[in-house]
Amino acid sequence: MELLADSALADREGVPQLRRPSPVGKHPLASVGIAAVRLPGGGCTNLMRVMQTNACSLSCGYCPTFCGGNVPRVSISPDETARTFMEVHRKGLASGLFLTSGVPGRPTRATDRMLATLDLLRRREGFGGYVHIKLLPGAEPAQVEEAARLANRISVNLEAPSDEHVQRLTRDKSFSGDLLPKLEYAGRLLAARRGLPGALPVSGATTQFVVGAAGERDREILGVVDRLERRRLLHHAHFSAFQPVAGTPLENLPATPAARELRLYQAEHLLRQYGFVLHELAFDHDGNLDLERDPKTAWARANPALFPLEVTRAAYEALLRVPGVGPATARALVESRRTTTLRGREDLRAAGVDVVRAGYYLTLRGRRLSDAGPAVRVSVNPAIE
Repeated sequence: MELLADSALADREGVPQLRRPSPVGKHPLASVGIAAVRLPGGGCTNLMRVMQTNACSLSCGYCPTFCGGNVPRVSISPDETARTFMEVHRKGLASGLFLTSGVPGRPTRATDRMLATLDLLRRREGFGGYVHIKLLPGAEPAQVEEAARLANRISVNLEAPSDEHVQRLTRDKSFSGDLLPKLEYAGRLLAARRGLPGALPVSGATTQFVVGAAGERDREILGVVDRLERRRLLHHAHFSAFQPVAGTPLENLPATPAARELRLYQAEHLLRQYGFVLHELAFDHDGNLDLERDPKTAWARANPALFPLEVTRAAYEALLRVPGVGPATARALVESRRTTTLRGREDLRAAGVDVVRAGYYLTLRGRRLSDAGPAVRVSVNPAIE
């Protein structure tokens, strides 16, 4: 279980962080893959994250469990997976399951084993909570349909934004012939199931990209994500900065800066939640985002004619584009104007405005809140306001 839990950490679900180990039967939390995952609306929940097997016949050059990897190979049965999860769930230590697998031989067989686990959880154990399954390359349409019936969320990792880029990572996966159509199909199935009587709650389809190992550009990655999200086939995307692993085919490639991963997350949020469109993002001549500035600040600096905004009159959509102002803050400002008078910085801070970042872009009754230019910073905090 410890090996399989560690192997599952490369797959993202929220912003995972392993909790301090504490007993679960004979095992610490980390040994059965319990991870604290941040929720979109704040707070966090605990998921059990595990691979059903780390045996694999694929040649993915970025993955330590690829077919030539020097790692112990282990697997657990559907029954053992289901029983272990229910043990930690009944103890109140995990509210949901993230299940993935290596591909030892036929992908349909490994997929069937994961689906058998989900079926045991739903039918035998009566578990009605959150389950996220990562579908494997080569899974068949009927298996995608069964996953959509049993899981709340389905992910299909695209890995890279095109066939050319995927082939640089592995010879065993096809972007246009398998991964992308499967993700789109999963997205359609989950969307069709949303709100049906008796259906499980739907959390949508997600994907993940290995960033930097295939020579892809940020514009290419975000272009794929944006098209899928606008068609409502993708709930959100995850990005994993490539880190070379000794003994893998890509071990000699340079590591991708963590700042690039962060900028992609921030840009994806702007497209999905802030009303931005792809061509508005500030890419450099190579098609990449600025590592020194968050993409919202980069856009604001590139559009000085739009600022400053008068905070007592600006529309919600305009406030949402101000660095230091997020959706909740923009709503709070608009609501507060109906009942109170904004008098100064403290009132703005009380509404949630990051005055240091937003001050340059806002006026309050004609007076700019800050004459200093916008600060440049590289942060490891994924907040994008």
